[in-house]
Amino acid sequence: MKSHLKVHYFQHIAGEGFGSCYEFLKAHQAQITATEFFALPVDLPLEIEALPQIEDVDLLIIMGGTMSVNDEVNYPWLKIEKRWLRRYLALGKPAIGLCLGGQLIANALGAAVSKNSMQELGWTTVRKVKHVPQDCFELPEYFNVMQWHSETFEIPKGAIHLAENDVCRNQMYQIGKNVLGFQFHPEITPETLSLFLENDEELAHFSGAFVQTESELKHSSKAHFLQGNQLLNQAIEYVLQKTA
Repeated sequence: MKSHLKVHYFQHIAGEGFGSCYEFLKAHQAQITATEFFALPVDLPLEIEALPQIEDVDLLIIMGGTMSVNDEVNYPWLKIEKRWLRRYLALGKPAIGLCLGGQLIANALGAAVSKNSMQELGWTTVRKVKHVPQDCFELPEYFNVMQWHSETFEIPKGAIHLAENDVCRNQMYQIGKNVLGFQFHPEITPETLSLFLENDEELAHFSGAFVQTESELKHSSKAHFLQGNQLLNQAIEYVLQKTA
């Protein structure tokens, strides 16, 4: 990883923050900046020029959010974000999408995002897809991660499907060697989980066999978070390997 890496992240909801990768990137002397879409005035149209200059971003990390990538009527900045993403990705630059972020990358590249048959909220097991090419991002055969989603992405054209489970088939993909899209939340920490759980209105929208209770989530052991956090650190190093 090169020194003084310029990392930019797109944040869609207040309080979500940067999760576990903040400490990892700061330890590598990264310069971290953000676009806070949730803070934009609703009555002021966003111009693409208000987003960072693409050449000023060495790594883009796109965070999650409670909105749908398809809800451009209520969140008109989604159109601009996707347009900027297409320009950024066309240059082959490193990007990581987390949950909504993974859906945004897929959708910006023409893949559909739609309701999953079941909602996922809580700790679940995800498995590596069989017969992934050897030079792809390396995943454990099985790993335990935090889920928090109602929708799911289709795998973008030209991407490689990396991970799945029985509830939601498309859990992770990669494009080239520089883009990784996650459906789950590898960045989650005890602090960010607490912030998520403060949103009672959001929790009320989740139900079903694969939704854990608020009480269960509040009693998550610290060991639960480590595997996803380590996976994200490895993902960052992987997409940056060309810029090292």
